[in-house]
Amino acid sequence: MSELEGKVAVVSGGAEGIGFSIALSMAKQGMKVVISDIDAKQLEIARQALEDHGADVLAIEMDVVKIEDWQNLAEQTLAKFGKIHMLVNNAGVGASAGSIEKTNHKDWQWVLDVNLMGVIYGTQTLVPYMKQHGEGGWLINVASMAGMGGVPFAGAYTATKVAVVGMSESWHPELKPHNIQVSVLCPAFVKTRINLSHRNKQDDYKNPPSDSSSSAGLSPKTLAMAEHMQKVIDDGLAPEIVGERVVEAILAKELYIFTHPNYREGVQKRSKAIDDAFARAEKSPLLAHMLDEEVVGFS
Repeated sequence: MSELEGKVAVVSGGAEGIGFSIALSMAKQGMKVVISDIDAKQLEIARQALEDHGADVLAIEMDVVKIEDWQNLAEQTLAKFGKIHMLVNNAGVGASAGSIEKTNHKDWQWVLDVNLMGVIYGTQTLVPYMKQHGEGGWLINVASMAGMGGVPFAGAYTATKVAVVGMSESWHPELKPHNIQVSVLCPAFVKTRINLSHRNKQDDYKNPPSDSSSSAGLSPKTLAMAEHMQKVIDDGLAPEIVGERVVEAILAKELYIFTHPNYREGVQKRSKAIDDAFARAEKSPLLAHMLDEEVVGFS
């Protein structure tokens, strides 16, 4: 019997793509699943699909940037299932490609609120319930390979994914005494509709009269990059594989969950560049006195 069987999983952005696939994979392990999404129509399709697979499922329409929606989700989940054992912070958006000066403030706020604050609100709301029952659990935050290194012309998206990786690293030792395993999923290109995130953009973040989600005003270089991104997403990894990989990784208690081992070299190059920078700092006469200083830890 899987240690997941009979437990309760909450998956934000669970109506399709990676979120739905994770929910389905957890249901196959015998978990009861709660899926939430801002897209009510797609959410109903997902609910029916999960039920067709024999899942005990609750579907809740919500906006992850609204703390009151998270509180409502918690209340409905506890009313139906009694406990919460797993939170998968999956809901996220991908901003349009753009240079520093072409990425407007509303797009920045949209990406920050959904990709970062949505994770924070969900974690702050549901983790206390996971601590309360004392049975342990799982916190899975969905970041990206962008969380492992900067992506040109995607500053807003990269900033949020680096932050999600950092928060996960911070929460890992914090929640370990409560037997809550923290993992951060960092996929590269997966065949989803993240490139069409603007279809669900909330009114508060729109830029009338012309939304930056369109190609208007983009330089030829930026437009070519956007078209390339569309192609690699269309050719991306099947989300079903991602869902199964998440199950495999959390049962192995992995902090970092990777789905694209072919990206390892890029991360190694970044790590080497950082290590080389430390080596240069060690040789600086300005910093020689620091070599014998005690390293102050934070744990």
